[in-house]
Amino acid sequence: MAAIALTIAGSDSGGGAGIQADLKAMSALGVFGASVITAVTAQNTQAVTAVHGIPLDVISAQIDAVLNDLDVRAVKIGMLGTPEIIHTVARGLAAFEGPVVLDPVMIAKSGDALLAQEAVRTLRDVLLPTATVLTPNLPEAACLLNMPAAETREQMAEQGRALCALGAGAVVMKGGHGSGEICHDLLIDRSGVMAEFQAPRQDTKNTHGTGCTLSSSITAGLARGLTLKDAVAQAHDYLQGAIARADELNVGAGHGPVHHFHRVWPS
Repeated sequence: MAAIALTIAGSDSGGGAGIQADLKAMSALGVFGASVITAVTAQNTQAVTAVHGIPLDVISAQIDAVLNDLDVRAVKIGMLGTPEIIHTVARGLAAFEGPVVLDPVMIAKSGDALLAQEAVRTLRDVLLPTATVLTPNLPEAACLLNMPAAETREQMAEQGRALCALGAGAVVMKGGHGSGEICHDLLIDRSGVMAEFQAPRQDTKNTHGTGCTLSSSITAGLARGLTLKDAVAQAHDYLQGAIARADELNVGAGHGPVHHFHRVWPS
């Protein structure tokens, strides 16, 4: 029987991030993906030109429909947009007992805002404490903590522990926005750094959807019964391969997507 994971996120009409990236990554990793759409975006590789939030009752109905029928083993939460949507999702998942991966999506690769400023506090207070693992990039972690973005490994570890202190079970501090030839990702829980994942920075502009892809890949691993450490390791390896072959897709004129099916499509 196939492992099932659920993604709760926004739709990217360009296909590179959001629900579309999540389902591609889950499928590539052998997991059946179900979805709850929180918003529809008019988006491509260059810009987000419109955002339409899905009515709250429809979001609730989607969550109920999936959880009442499908044997969901893990949930990923991405773009939520507003405080009202955050509360709706929290209520919908209140009885869910499996692992939850929270990706605090705030800004698109194009620089467009995807989370209202007033929703940051709600995300931090309502959903963050329910997360098995939180997956912020450095600017997102800084925003949640109202601190400057981490610049060193020590600062990343410190901020990861601070986010755990707010209630997250664990945190993956993503170093993609950092500097240096090597990118460092840290898996942190309340006791400190559990694991560190390193990779050379790759010279490509085609990194649209990297955050969505990593979080949904972790979710896929958890749905298949992997430990958190192994799920993050698998996701990190998969994403590095997707970035390495991103230029082969040649999608759009801006920041193109990573290659979710790099292990399946011929090079």
